[in-house]
Amino acid sequence: MNQPQTIAIIGSGAIGSYYGGRLAEAGHDVSFLMRRDYSAVRQGGLKVTSPDGDFTLANPKVAQSSEEIGAVDWVICALKATSIEEAQELVRPCVSTNTRILVLMNGLGLEERFAEWFGSKRIFCGLAFTCINRGVPGHVHHLAYGPVTLGHFQNDPNELESALALWAQSKVQIDASPSLLHSRWEKLCWNIPFNGLSVTAGGITTDLIVGNPELRNMARSVMEEVIEAGNADLAAHSEDAKIDRIAVIDRMFGLTDTMGVYRTSTMIDFAEGKAMEVEAIFGEPLHRAQSLRVATPRLALLTALLRTLNSKR
Repeated sequence: MNQPQTIAIIGSGAIGSYYGGRLAEAGHDVSFLMRRDYSAVRQGGLKVTSPDGDFTLANPKVAQSSEEIGAVDWVICALKATSIEEAQELVRPCVSTNTRILVLMNGLGLEERFAEWFGSKRIFCGLAFTCINRGVPGHVHHLAYGPVTLGHFQNDPNELESALALWAQSKVQIDASPSLLHSRWEKLCWNIPFNGLSVTAGGITTDLIVGNPELRNMARSVMEEVIEAGNADLAAHSEDAKIDRIAVIDRMFGLTDTMGVYRTSTMIDFAEGKAMEVEAIFGEPLHRAQSLRVATPRLALLTALLRTLNSKR
């Protein structure tokens, strides 16, 4: 296998714990920065149930501060976008001259922040299309899917190869993206309609959205707005890539139709009274659409409703 790498997982919730666990299973030296689950994992290990194979890390490296972890080869930042203002402080103690940073977070404009803090060349993006929830402390439930699309902030193919090599021995399906911005917008084609409607329709699961004709049509209309805004943004950044409207809509609904009863991450935050990732997932895409004079009335309405609900968190 490739040389084992030292990895810091900053943000060891469901996503960070699952993918960090898969990298540890593959032989890498992984340290998890943990808050809620620290004591449970320290005492009983990290347990994962998954259709790709259950596993347990009996004695994973866990820490309560980034300073305990220290400098590593790779930082995987899987924080909620609501914690973006904390990210620099949490990541910096793990960064040395040759450290690379993989941003495994939802939303738009996040890599730009990391590039400002740490330099563009070391920044990568990871887009996970998966169904993963946390159970009791120390337990993660991987329900379905799980592929990760990797991209480099500067779209450097040589740098991208280094990210692909990190995952080569893991059970995670990895896809390479020649355009990080294109992949970000493609994921928003799912996140914006389904995360948004799952909250504004009253805190419902995705099966109820696709199973209701009116909500299904609304999700499709929002998705079409996101595609138009994304293509305008890609053109504004002189990118050759373009989102294929028909193919993306068919794929997103095809996947969602087979998910079953699934709670989106934004719906979970809403139900648990937590701050939702409104600005990264909805606000920044809306800002770019408005700057480019792309009409997105449904996205604007969703964003306004979510901002109002978020103000009460």
